[in-house]
Amino acid sequence: MKLHIRNETSRLRAVVLGTAVSNGPVPKIEEAYDPKSIEHIKAGTYPKETDMINEMEAVAKIFEKYDVKVYRPEVIENYNQIFARDIALVIEDKFIKSNILPDREKEIKAIEYVIDQVDSQKVCKAPSEDIHFEGGDIIIHNDHIFIGTYKGEDYSDCIVARTNMKGVAYIQSLFPNKIVKEFDLNKSMDDPRDNALHLDCCFQPVGKDKAIIHKEGFRNLDDYEYLVNFFGEENLFHISKDEMYYMNSNVFSISEDIVISEKNFIRLNTWLRSLNITVEEVPYAEIAKQEGLLRCSTMPLIRD
Repeated sequence: MKLHIRNETSRLRAVVLGTAVSNGPVPKIEEAYDPKSIEHIKAGTYPKETDMINEMEAVAKIFEKYDVKVYRPEVIENYNQIFARDIALVIEDKFIKSNILPDREKEIKAIEYVIDQVDSQKVCKAPSEDIHFEGGDIIIHNDHIFIGTYKGEDYSDCIVARTNMKGVAYIQSLFPNKIVKEFDLNKSMDDPRDNALHLDCCFQPVGKDKAIIHKEGFRNLDDYEYLVNFFGEENLFHISKDEMYYMNSNVFSISEDIVISEKNFIRLNTWLRSLNITVEEVPYAEIAKQEGLLRCSTMPLIRD
């Protein structure tokens, strides 16, 4: 397999889509990795496996409609394998394994059959355990790589801080000719409306030159203004705290003019259509209860 990813919006040809099959029981509060999951565990509204399977199959059908090759993880019994974006990512022709939470190491083994199809010299793994990054924090934009991080002194105690500056430096070392820009994100284990779990929870490019953004997701106003200057104010769709909570920035582009989006994102989907982008609406509100949505559950392998 010849990998090729240069941005978030070129025509998709091959992708890994997570699975909700045998997702396991409702986790205990102390087993949860994010404040939104905790909120739903406490409320008794944590998503049911059958609902999540149906949601993911709706996405699989959209990929089939557009002739996209879909790989699914091998099913591990009673194990959450929905968020394929966390465990690895592709930049250009390199397959990069994430340094993820130790409890999730099994997930990468479940897509080993995909990795085996890639030239082994193109498969990268960080050389040290203290280099942390996850795919949701890394957005590829042609000559730029945008990376979400957390620079707070409590990084090591903050379970929602997934990418550190050593992770940023490692990605920079792999792509010395690209402009790598990190963004310090707001984190909270108490309130999901104040928690940008990954960069794609508060920012994502769409179309040719547009982007979705949540200003309050950034700890540093200069980081937000960098993106305003980069894309232009008129090309940004600003989402509210509630819209970020429901994961409005976490849609997924099949191409510059085709986007898969959650069916309840009325305001966003209307804006996308105003840009002559075809919006393929799917139900994904149950999966969103785990603080992840469409981009989180997909890992592109090949785009034109």
